[in-house]
Amino acid sequence: MARFSLDAKGQAIHLAIEGSVGGTSLALHLAANTIEDGGRVIWASKEMPNAGRFSQLFSHLSLVQSSRFHAMTLAGKMELSVPLIIKAMNNLPSVSMIVLDDWCDSSGRIIINELTQMAKLLEQKKEDVTLLLVSKGGANVKGNSDYSIVVRSANVMQKYGFTIATLTREKDGPFRTLKIGDNISKIKLEQSGFIVL
Repeated sequence: MARFSLDAKGQAIHLAIEGSVGGTSLALHLAANTIEDGGRVIWASKEMPNAGRFSQLFSHLSLVQSSRFHAMTLAGKMELSVPLIIKAMNNLPSVSMIVLDDWCDSSGRIIINELTQMAKLLEQKKEDVTLLLVSKGGANVKGNSDYSIVVRSANVMQKYGFTIATLTREKDGPFRTLKIGDNISKIKLEQSGFIVL
């Protein structure tokens, strides 16, 4: 089985996930792919990734390669964090990907200030840098959407230029559906990352 890869160079993706479906694992998997291809990753989140999971997903990389993963903590107001991320992108060589994992509250509306800061980050990112935002989605109880989960602030994010994506689990087990725009990938979560079905 082939390791899952995503051809998303330079794209801005807002990924909504179901709880405990592996959104952080997918983001780490894509970060590891980026590093394996010679790039550098800036990772920002409220909590650092689980050390054990990080080791599993980066096990195929050397220590030198793994050093191209730069983690920052999102603490306090987003208007303080975004300038630091932009500064890191401009100062570090070969940055190919920026990931903001769990960057907003896990339920309710995403506050307007956080949305405007994401627009600012998108506006100032370099053209060939991929920007991935990962946040919790809501349950689609009305069934009035193309997505099986509700992508919070989808219209605003699309207006800013983000492609909307979802990661869902069809039933218990390791199988996932990743939908990015109109493209759908069936993938399987394993200890070392995601593989294509």
